[in-house]
Amino acid sequence: MSDVYRFGVSLEKPLIEDFDLHIKAQQYKSRSEAIRDLIREELLRKKWTEGGAVAGAIIMTYDHHKRELVNKLLDIQHDFHDIIISTQHVHLDHNNCLEVIAVNGNAADVEKLSTGLKVLVGVKHVSLSVSSAE
Repeated sequence: MSDVYRFGVSLEKPLIEDFDLHIKAQQYKSRSEAIRDLIREELLRKKWTEGGAVAGAIIMTYDHHKRELVNKLLDIQHDFHDIIISTQHVHLDHNNCLEVIAVNGNAADVEKLSTGLKVLVGVKHVSLSVSSAE
């Protein structure tokens, strides 16, 4: 485990009271854990906006009976083979499929892949969740 550094934080009373309510609602064990998560989230947001490396998952539902949709989905995934780690395909019912695409790469490329899937006719929903790749 890496070294842990301690530092002080000064906050106004209303802000710390709101923060303590957040900590309790999220079931953190300490303020330090909550602050670490907030810092990680902000650094991830910075990486995302600056095009840094991210890892995550694209979750997609679609109607596999839509004409040529499956071929288009496969073509797009092959175009992004360098950032796709794996895919998992689930048959939800006779018409609908769920696909989970694990990704690792440049944030801009991950966003481009997600958007490319989202705009296809027959794709019902696309959700992108990312985290730091480091």
